Amino acid sequence: MKFETIKRVILAAIMLPFVFMLIEGVVVIRASVNQYRDLEKDRQFADVLARGGSIAATEILSEIGATRLYLAHPSSKTAADMQKSRVTLDDERLAFYASLPSRDTLDEGLAEELSILSLAYSRIVAARSAVDQGRYVGSDPGSIYWYAALKQLAVVDALSPLISDPVLLEKSNQLMGIMLTYYGERLITGIGSRYLDQGVSARFPVELFVQGKVMIGEGMDHMVFHSAAPIVRDIVAYLGRRDQVKANAITDAILAGSRPTPAVRDVWAAAQSERMTFLQQKMIEAARDIHETGENFSTRSHLHLTRILALCAGLLILATLVMVLAARGLRLIDRLSRDRETLVGELRNAAQTDLLTGLYNRRGFEFAASALLTQAEHGSRWISVVLFDLDHFKKINDINGHDAGDAVLRHVAGVARQNFRSFDLLVRHGGEEFLALLPDSTPDDAAIVAERVRLAIEAAEIPLESGEVLKVTASFGCAGRANEAANRNFEDLVKRADLSLYAAKASGRNCVVSGPIVPAQEERRKTASGGGFDSRI
Repeated sequence: MKFETIKRVILAAIMLPFVFMLIEGVVVIRASVNQYRDLEKDRQFADVLARGGSIAATEILSEIGATRLYLAHPSSKTAADMQKSRVTLDDERLAFYASLPSRDTLDEGLAEELSILSLAYSRIVAARSAVDQGRYVGSDPGSIYWYAALKQLAVVDALSPLISDPVLLEKSNQLMGIMLTYYGERLITGIGSRYLDQGVSARFPVELFVQGKVMIGEGMDHMVFHSAAPIVRDIVAYLGRRDQVKANAITDAILAGSRPTPAVRDVWAAAQSERMTFLQQKMIEAARDIHETGENFSTRSHLHLTRILALCAGLLILATLVMVLAARGLRLIDRLSRDRETLVGELRNAAQTDLLTGLYNRRGFEFAASALLTQAEHGSRWISVVLFDLDHFKKINDINGHDAGDAVLRHVAGVARQNFRSFDLLVRHGGEEFLALLPDSTPDDAAIVAERVRLAIEAAEIPLESGEVLKVTASFGCAGRANEAANRNFEDLVKRADLSLYAAKASGRNCVVSGPIVPAQEERRKTASGGGFDSRI
């Protein structure tokens, strides 16, 4: 497998799991963000429910009671109590509106109920002014507060469809059920008490009485069908008490047109007053419970926010770690690739290089010579070969051993490399025989170079491990021809150089013999006719 393919495979092995982890992390973060939004929304709705329930259960009723007391017994104390109840209601109203979500997040039904509630509070403000001006002497502004309380209930009821958390939704139904039951009982008590206080000829307000009964029924449905909480069980148990059952029977009798005796009326009024006090207390408890639920939502939302931040930080750290690992992996692959190329180069050099002398061997010489001749076609008219070997080398091995012979060959190779031209191609041709390919050189030029090398070898002193110093000589044969693209075969040229070397040996050794220049046409003719040697050498 190629290293580039390995690089891509390793990179894919690192990045693909990270991509899947990143996608999974994004999904988890998105779910956490949505859950955080739902918690924050429900926390806000819990605050609205708690404040709305508190206003309906406490502040509006407190101002009604303080206003009626002031109208019945005007004094500085009752006036101060009335003003205090007004301030408390106004503060709670401002806090209620401040806790509402932005208008664009509310549905049309809730927005409409809020508009009606604002008008109802405007009527309360007008009624306050009328009370201060003395225009309610002998009358009761309770219907105005009653209407505002009902609208407050409508807003609480309209919030329920927007709640996501089932626990908060259940508690919202609890609060709504208790408030409907309370205001139904209050309506029945108020209407019934005024009716019984009037004479026998008084007309019984059936419609208002029935409205109160309907409200009570709706309230009990909210509690019984939507919750099995302890607060609901307490209310059901309370309403099942004997005195409360008896009060219900009296209420049914009044609705049927019966007028109870004063003693029965007192029992009914006491039971109804106790029932309203109990329900009012339960309304306050339910509103407080919703407020605590909202605080719990706030804690949970902060935990979710922390979780989201931790997940984001974890993904960031993971991404950084993966990128660091990927970078290190790629650097490792690049280093392995470079080491591989170096190793391949070394192996290639080992396959093409003579291990003893460091020169090309025959295989490496063939590749290098082919490239050199191709390059020389455009800048050289001549090509020459110098073939040389050491004189009496066998005697060196016999007398001094093969280790000494190897030392001589290494030393002669170094001397030859230093004295041939830098662009000449030098090869160990076999045994103690060396060959040099000289581009852009006639046989005479080659002979000059060969003579320089011969003198250098003759002058060299070769130290042996035994401490002895050897001196050797070499015989040289040179041959050349015109260089052209039509003929890249230099085997005949080597043969001619070999003949020249033979002539040098025959001439007494330690000399250079150069053959004549052979025209390319004659060389091609001899090659075609099967002739391989120059008889003039």
